[in-house]
Amino acid sequence: MNKEKYLPIGTVVLLKDAQKRVMIIGFAAKSIETGDKIFDYIGCLYPEGLISADRNLVFDHEQIDKIFYMGYSDDEWKETEIKLKGLVEEMSYNTEN
Repeated sequence: MNKEKYLPIGTVVLLKDAQKRVMIIGFAAKSIETGDKIFDYIGCLYPEGLISADRNLVFDHEQIDKIFYMGYSDDEWKETEIKLKGLVEEMSYNTEN
């Protein structure tokens, strides 16, 4: 996976050692169980979709084994991706200090 680039909302992936696909629904998430760690993505099971907040998954680029479908990407997404990278850097800096 290319850590320099985020996958857009709606992308469907299979995580390593998983049998069920996941659809990306958000970015830069913290999990209560892991404290200050910031994960690259928030996902929900595919095709079920968002059922409840406690059924969401958090994961990083490195955990993705295969991309089944790439979500929609346009100029607005490219601008958002740039902002997202800056936000993640800021969040990482604030949790380290």
